[in-house]
Amino acid sequence: MIHFAHSCVVRCFGGLKAAQLPSAVALAGSAFALAACSFGPNGEPPAMPQPVHYGSEAQPAQTVPAQGVAQQFVVGAKPVPEWWKLYRSDALNALVDEGLRNSPTLAATEQSLAAAREQLRGQIGSSMLPTIDAGGQATRNRALAIPEIGPNTFLYNIFVGQLQAHYTIDLFGAARLADAALAARVNVQAYQLDAARRALAANIVSAAITSAALRAQIDTTERLVTLADDQARDTQRRYALGAVSHADQLSAQQSAASLSASLPGLRQQWQTTRHALAVLLGRTPDAAPADLELAGLHLPEQVPVVVPSELLRARPDIQAADAALKAAAADVGVATAQMYPSLSLSASMGQGGFSWPVALSGAGAIWSIGASLSQPLFHGGALVAQRRAAMNTYEATVSQYKQTVLAAFQNVADTLAALEHDAQALEAANTAARSAQGIFDETSGRYRLGAVPVSSTRTSEQQFRNAQLDEIRYTSARLTDTAALFQAMGNPPVEAAGSQGSSGITAQTASKATAHGSEAEPGNPD
Repeated sequence: MIHFAHSCVVRCFGGLKAAQLPSAVALAGSAFALAACSFGPNGEPPAMPQPVHYGSEAQPAQTVPAQGVAQQFVVGAKPVPEWWKLYRSDALNALVDEGLRNSPTLAATEQSLAAAREQLRGQIGSSMLPTIDAGGQATRNRALAIPEIGPNTFLYNIFVGQLQAHYTIDLFGAARLADAALAARVNVQAYQLDAARRALAANIVSAAITSAALRAQIDTTERLVTLADDQARDTQRRYALGAVSHADQLSAQQSAASLSASLPGLRQQWQTTRHALAVLLGRTPDAAPADLELAGLHLPEQVPVVVPSELLRARPDIQAADAALKAAAADVGVATAQMYPSLSLSASMGQGGFSWPVALSGAGAIWSIGASLSQPLFHGGALVAQRRAAMNTYEATVSQYKQTVLAAFQNVADTLAALEHDAQALEAANTAARSAQGIFDETSGRYRLGAVPVSSTRTSEQQFRNAQLDEIRYTSARLTDTAALFQAMGNPPVEAAGSQGSSGITAQTASKATAHGSEAEPGNPD
């Protein structure tokens, strides 16, 4: 990690990794410390209310047992980095690993972040260090004749070789704060990459679970269609014999046709989900992976519930909003510093002459040194307007940060409530499925003994298969909502300065106001 020691330094560059910072940036660290002495807000996020519990009702210690599993809500636990491994499915782990390696969207985001880091390095180098250029010139010139001297024109050569240096002393931090603003925006992209990586993993898990559930629903529905078709044919024969009414025969046909009509929609959902999963993995849709076995996925029995104060540091979207806030604060400082004097130094040295021998001799030595001081006096109100615009943007960013935090709290509250309700619904569906299966088994046994007709067996199996469909749906919902809760908890936060986080090391920025006044309107003329 790069440390910038100064009395008015605050954090920045959270998205930059030490291995990726060139030595030139490290040498410029001491210059960055001075950028804190600026004329803008300090960039610290506003205080947010800390709810006692996320939802309108306190979440229970655990869900009701469903399919023999009661999920425990571990309050105060840390987020789980590779949470998908808690499903204990090697096939699912392989899909997530493949997606994280091969996703073009993730690769594009990583390259965009790398480009932003290089742009930051370039801006730091150009603004913090002097520029030195070498130049050479060789010309042959023809001057008009001067009548007072003679009628002949003058032909002469000029040979010049020079080194030129230029450096702008950033007296009031405009350049340094511009660097801090760009660094904070790089941090935004770094946290967005973290969020994209976690969202990709969650989408892969959800798509894999949904595809497996849809495949199971299709298999069960196909069996229901077969049963309904058999029942319709049996009713048709009985109607021909006069044993049932025409209405009964039409009702059986209608039930069979309605079930058949539901199959294409299920197959379309299944194929669409498989195609989406293939693209998430970086494959073409025709190379979609085989479906997982829904029964082979183990529900994580313990899920973390990060306390609200820690959630602010754990979620990449909140961290990105925090970095955007620091960038907006630095922009205010830049707009303010532009109202104050700017001092530039320049120097050059070299050799020159009208011939090569003279240009290379001691007589051909040339040099210059100078300084320029610029103070804005009148810009038609543009500088004041720019500062006010920067302040308005900063205030808008503060509001966006607040909204991001509130949305994160809502996200967690919704997923916690969903898990409790999923468990309740699944337990009821599981009870119904077990009862329906018991009825079907008893009816099948009585049919084998000749005690009931085959139609009774079909009816009891239809009831069992319909209950099984509900159980599949609620099992899928519980598994996917568990993934959503893990996703909502974010990344494990960085515990101490210098420890590695998913977005890199923590460095220091230059955007905290000092005795100049954090919000005061400067008295400089515009």
